[in-house]
Amino acid sequence: MRKLLAAAAAGLLLAGVAAAAPASASPGPNQHSDRSIQVCAAPRAGDAACTARQAADPAGKPIKDNAAPPSTALTPTQLQNAYKLTGATSGGRTVAIVDAYGYPNLERDLGVYRQQFGLPACTSANGCLTVRNQTGGTSLPRFDLGWSQEQALDVDAVSAACPDCKIAVFQAKSASFADLGTAVQTAAKTAGVVAISNSYGGSDAADATYGKYYNFPGIAVTASTGDNGYQGGSYPASSSYVTAVGGTSLTAASNTRGWSESAWSGAGSGCSTYNAALPAAAPFNTGCANRAMADVSAAADPNYGGLAVYYPTSSTSSTWGQFGGTSEASPIISSVYALSGTTGSAATGTYANSIPYGHSSSLFDVTSGSNGTCPTSQWCTAGAGWDGPTGLGTPNGVGGF
Repeated sequence: MRKLLAAAAAGLLLAGVAAAAPASASPGPNQHSDRSIQVCAAPRAGDAACTARQAADPAGKPIKDNAAPPSTALTPTQLQNAYKLTGATSGGRTVAIVDAYGYPNLERDLGVYRQQFGLPACTSANGCLTVRNQTGGTSLPRFDLGWSQEQALDVDAVSAACPDCKIAVFQAKSASFADLGTAVQTAAKTAGVVAISNSYGGSDAADATYGKYYNFPGIAVTASTGDNGYQGGSYPASSSYVTAVGGTSLTAASNTRGWSESAWSGAGSGCSTYNAALPAAAPFNTGCANRAMADVSAAADPNYGGLAVYYPTSSTSSTWGQFGGTSEASPIISSVYALSGTTGSAATGTYANSIPYGHSSSLFDVTSGSNGTCPTSQWCTAGAGWDGPTGLGTPNGVGGF
């Protein structure tokens, strides 16, 4: 099947830029150029691109520090304060992370992160952390530096937003959508999992082809909208079954909230060519005939809101850095779903992506910033109510979820 997927997509990629995908084609990568560094190498045809980005200084060098988290990076205390999550608990619910390839020092590095910020230990020994392959086995795939850095961001973001959440990492043997999708299916069958974060994506594609991997009412499946600004749909964020997570720039401010937020210029947005509009979104006049993204958003700008992360620089060494991209936003939103305890219903076929549309007044509405130019300004410019880059807004506690 993987060969068929790759062959279908082979003609869609030119110089690493995604083209529009027909219904039977595998999605291509999303890329964005700013003062940050793309973590994952350009994918092969038919594979996904991870959406993590490392903040860089004006000279283009990565912001990192062997001794301590960068002073400009967001800490767990700051993240919880910005989204009014301080003191919220999940009761030990599990957030699953789906990524590609192996990361042999994940548990060690997560321990360094959590100890640095005074968070409770999350280890395999105490039952908080599990790491499995795409089918749930313990034989893990080969190491890949870029995807390992993505995983470091993901598990640190869950730790920051929901310190008492359990974390289950599922490592696909490759970055193909078939393998990543199999990992999502395995995560959905795992006891205790209430949310599944997917920090990767590509061109728009059809649920008729790939939806079986993400169709889990009763579990909050989140997906990054991409880091290339307004480009149209990006799968799996353009799936009707997931919560599409856009991105913002987040900075401290002397206002009542204590923070200022605007649309991040790299946040992906657009309308799906293939997938049905969410019924819950109908009152918000998205302007899209089909599925509109994003639904909600969170910090994603690597330089303004990028999270402190303890990440690998090789298969044996790690250090501190500052990371963002909509890869940061997706696990944050999965964690907020876990904190809320409300993730739809398998019995009634209710998807978690409908919930924020019924509670939009309980979100921080992001009303400034843009991610490019587009035929309908609402799709690329933040404003009151729903907009493409930030959706309905960002968490204000758990009331919106």
